[in-house]
Amino acid sequence: MSRILLIEDDLKMQELIVDYLQNYKYSVKALTLPLDALKAIKEESFDIIILDLMLPQMDGFDLCKEIKKISDTPIIISSARGDIGNKIMGYELGADDYLAKPYEPRELILKIEAILRRYKKSSTLEIGEFKINKDSREVFLDDYPIDLTKVEFDIFLQLIKNRGSIVSREQLILASSLPSDTKTRSLDMHISNIRYKLGDDAKNPKYIKSVWGIGYKFL
Repeated sequence: MSRILLIEDDLKMQELIVDYLQNYKYSVKALTLPLDALKAIKEESFDIIILDLMLPQMDGFDLCKEIKKISDTPIIISSARGDIGNKIMGYELGADDYLAKPYEPRELILKIEAILRRYKKSSTLEIGEFKINKDSREVFLDDYPIDLTKVEFDIFLQLIKNRGSIVSREQLILASSLPSDTKTRSLDMHISNIRYKLGDDAKNPKYIKSVWGIGYKFL
């Protein structure tokens, strides 16, 4: 069953969307506050995020930017701000689709189904000697399974998706389920565990290189 996170502060609209999605056998978590949503995204896995723009605490576009820092979960913006400028902004920030309110709930279902089909095809990554299944959170090195914890998988995925680029410690913490105030020493410990499981040598790295004072790079 696909899991959907709905971020909507209009409680009547929220109830309507939740009921409709549940009728189509989707599992839905509905939240009104952006900070609660960011916490949920770091702690749980969702297949799609439905995001309103007019929210308390922060604007929906700002929330979209924060979500994209920590997750590649597809986002559908659902908003009364339906002018072309807002739509362009949404797509530029990484939204996968944009629905201007009011809309028929069936249209939302069709958008969700299309995105799920598209993302299902791209759930497996093959990068170098590695095969990564984002849905099952499995990693294979030359077809040999690597047993990573949830935090380790999130860190590894962020590194390998940015292969050849330096990823800061702060970015890695945000991309994982680690608390945002996690000390860098704790992150370094997780990197050390990943290296051990990959058979990598910190002094002569084949995969993960330390970049002093900044973070790490996947070679």
